[in-house]
Amino acid sequence: MDRSIEIEVTATRKKRRLIIIIAVVLSLLLAIWLIRSLLKPSLYASDIIVSNVELGAVENTISATGEVLPEFEEIIASPIQASIQEVLLEPGRNVVKGQSILRLDKSATQSEYERLQFQMESKANEISKLKLTLEKSFYDIKSNNSIKELRISNLKDNVSAAQRLLKAGGGTREDVEKAALDLKVAQLEKQQLENEIRSKQQTMKIEIREAEIALAIQKSDLQALKRKLDRAEIVASREGVVTWVNKNIGASINEGEALVRIANLSSFKVAGSMSDNMLDQIYNSMPAVIRIGENQLKASIANISPAINNNIVSFDLRLDDKAAKTLRPNQKVDVFLITETRPKVMRVSNGPAFNGAGKQDVFVLNKGLAERRTVETGLSNFDYIEIKSGLKLGDQVITTDMTAYKHYQAIPVLSK
Repeated sequence: MDRSIEIEVTATRKKRRLIIIIAVVLSLLLAIWLIRSLLKPSLYASDIIVSNVELGAVENTISATGEVLPEFEEIIASPIQASIQEVLLEPGRNVVKGQSILRLDKSATQSEYERLQFQMESKANEISKLKLTLEKSFYDIKSNNSIKELRISNLKDNVSAAQRLLKAGGGTREDVEKAALDLKVAQLEKQQLENEIRSKQQTMKIEIREAEIALAIQKSDLQALKRKLDRAEIVASREGVVTWVNKNIGASINEGEALVRIANLSSFKVAGSMSDNMLDQIYNSMPAVIRIGENQLKASIANISPAINNNIVSFDLRLDDKAAKTLRPNQKVDVFLITETRPKVMRVSNGPAFNGAGKQDVFVLNKGLAERRTVETGLSNFDYIEIKSGLKLGDQVITTDMTAYKHYQAIPVLSK
């Protein structure tokens, strides 16, 4: 009897323990459900940016950086070694063609010019003396030649006379041979003198030509220095604005050193740069968009620099509107080079919600809920991204970064 009561008590205790365990499990499940219900994520409409899917053009672009520069800028360099004497115009001042900007102390170069001028006059005098000396020498040789001709003529007469005396019996064969020998010696001497005359003529021409060449070189140097002296009057060669002036009064300036910059601020270009790993994708006349704040300007690549510095390639952009009011010298701008354009595709405003081309999840606003959808994207630029599939025209896409909600299928969107 006692044993039956003990079994019944044990069974009751087991049932009670089982009921407690089930109750605890149910309580935990209920608590979890309540917590999840209370912590269910939601969005406020004011915290998100929504863009409608529409039909339009999408341009695929490569990003680069750019700087606005005057299309025409003249750098005036010092033509001589001098020192800055006076600055007549400050940077920012308008200048007209022929207007003086800066004065140089050119006294040292002026002295050098006068020295060269004296040397040239001295060289001209040397040439005149050389011509007189050579002409006198040539005249002396010709005179000697004339004397030789007279002597030869006389010796020929002597030979004839000796031969007649020999035939008449009044002379000897030795006399004839001596007269003939004297004639032959005189003829050889005349031939030698004639060769000397020809050689002297050639020598005269060469010496005079060398002197004339040296004089011509000095004259050329003098003319070049005169041109430099004339250019040392630092004046504007065109109308524009002085953008920079070397204002170091008294500073020594080397030949070729920049003194003034003059720019035409009514016309601009953009100097662009980008990583050289994109070099194979750009080409001359490639279309581009220049973004200045909220404004955009159309442009195209005018030329690409063949040199690559620190893995950076440089290029110049020709603006369609070179005189746009938004352009300022040395202004930094964003450059977007257009690699491809698709005219009529579904597109949506680009934003942090997208991470390039391919399949990805985005959230679409639908009846107060942000619903997750898988879409396929294509071309993209700073403004738009192409939607290939997963959306339809008119869908409202959340372009704000939704990474924190990527595990949720739908999120309520509340209005404050």
